Amino acid sequence: MTHFPQPHPTRRAPRVQLGGSVAAAIQLDDGARAKAKLQAISSTGGLLHLARALEQGDFVEVAFQTKSGPVHGMAEMLSPTRKLVEGYLQPFRFIALGDDDHRKLRIALDSVLDRTLSGIPSSSFLPKTF
Repeated sequence: MTHFPQPHPTRRAPRVQLGGSVAAAIQLDDGARAKAKLQAISSTGGLLHLARALEQGDFVEVAFQTKSGPVHGMAEMLSPTRKLVEGYLQPFRFIALGDDDHRKLRIALDSVLDRTLSGIPSSSFLPKTF
């Protein structure tokens, strides 16, 4: 069964800042592929560092590695937030995640958030090249 992440109307989903330490693979509808680095992630979306900005509204498949396993999901690209010297920061929102992918993402996020509250560094998101 597919999970369709829904933002809470009055409360943002907790974000985990990754600072570009996690590689992500992006595939566009036309089959084109791009590499990115996850800057931040939540249960409803995230922020990518890309070499070139994608169009707002593009539907993509995004994949990245967590300690609990790989996560693959469908996402919609939002408007780029910042042009950097080398690339762009661009947010996305998940529009569909398989139940297993949603579970792995929640486990990784909960682990990081629990460790952050305890003051312990976390390795729930592992760098991996796709």
